[in-house]
Amino acid sequence: MNKINTFGIQFVIRKHRIKDGKAPIYARITVNTSRCELSVKRRVNIDNWSNGKGMAKGKDPDIARLNSYLEQVRSHLTNHYQDLIASKQEVTAETIKNRFMGISDSEKTLKELVEYHNSYQDENLKWGTLKNYFTTAKYIEAFLKKKYKKDDIYLSDLNYKFIVDFEYYLRKNKPTDHQRPMENNGVMKHLERFRKMINLAIRMEWLDHNPFAAHKLRFKKVEREFLTELELKAIEKKEFRIERLSHVKDIFLFSCYTGLAYIDVMKLGPSHIHPGTDGMNWIFTQREKTLNPVRIPILKQAERLIDKYKDDPKAIAKGTLFPMISNQKLNSYLKEIADLCGITKNLTFHVARHTFATTVTLSNGVPIESVSKMLGHSDLRTTQIYAKVVEKKISNDMTMLQKKLANERKSVPN
Repeated sequence: MNKINTFGIQFVIRKHRIKDGKAPIYARITVNTSRCELSVKRRVNIDNWSNGKGMAKGKDPDIARLNSYLEQVRSHLTNHYQDLIASKQEVTAETIKNRFMGISDSEKTLKELVEYHNSYQDENLKWGTLKNYFTTAKYIEAFLKKKYKKDDIYLSDLNYKFIVDFEYYLRKNKPTDHQRPMENNGVMKHLERFRKMINLAIRMEWLDHNPFAAHKLRFKKVEREFLTELELKAIEKKEFRIERLSHVKDIFLFSCYTGLAYIDVMKLGPSHIHPGTDGMNWIFTQREKTLNPVRIPILKQAERLIDKYKDDPKAIAKGTLFPMISNQKLNSYLKEIADLCGITKNLTFHVARHTFATTVTLSNGVPIESVSKMLGHSDLRTTQIYAKVVEKKISNDMTMLQKKLANERKSVPN
């Protein structure tokens, strides 16, 4: 049984877009519950418009010609509706509008691109990365509604101005989950992800131009935050009677002495611990983010923390070294720990990884190549970022040089 559609066309004017006393005319197409509007590229004096009849009023010849044109538009839209019915195709207000405007049904939209990209990448990206793409998609959707008053846009309508306007929106938008607008690098990350989606559309031949061609991403260099030796010792010495804070402190310190990221610590189990040829226990695992293999000798500070939780019922039930806790809660509790320890830095779990690279290893003379392997970096240049901020190591090296130069001067005969 064929579905019965309710179909209607009404001509309306936009009074908020009046120019020189004339308002633009739009055709409002309604099919069942779907509705959309399209400009008929005509204007009319608001005094010569009948809202009730949806047509111009008056005896002027220009009025008669305008009404005749509107009827032609109505006739064309009705024909497109009837053609869709006759060919048993899905009938929506948007489809009728597209046929009238000569837009192919096969032309892809931005929403289709975003959905395809995120489903296509589902097997290629880790959840932590993929969820960032979902967040970018939400910003794109919100931008379309605010800027264009619509839910979607054709890829062919994307241009450089769209990118610039989207960037401005991101910079000025105040999300509900934080009070201040996002910082520059946050904006750039969203644009970077959007650009990757656009590149996919170009490879798929859905888009024949690149709206990002003239746009340049501008990231600001940010120094990696890490704990000094004194700050690390302050956390180690601090005793917490509240179980959740003590738990978070231990997991954080374990990362400080192993360099493992949050997700890698949470998935560690007894099967990842193996004795090494040097007599020490080692962690054998791979990074969740890059799948790079990681081999880390377990320092005594980390060994003690593993022993502390070996009989923990929650850890045993999950087959992990530590009881599970969400990254969000962990970072929230770290803020409390920082306050209680007198640390003014923005303490997040990733600071532990940076602390391992700087204060624990590089500052104590561990070769950067070894540190890079333990961090699971694919490129030594990534590790060199940490080497640039190790002031203590530089100071020690220069002190040694100063002593060497002083000794050389003493050995030179007068």
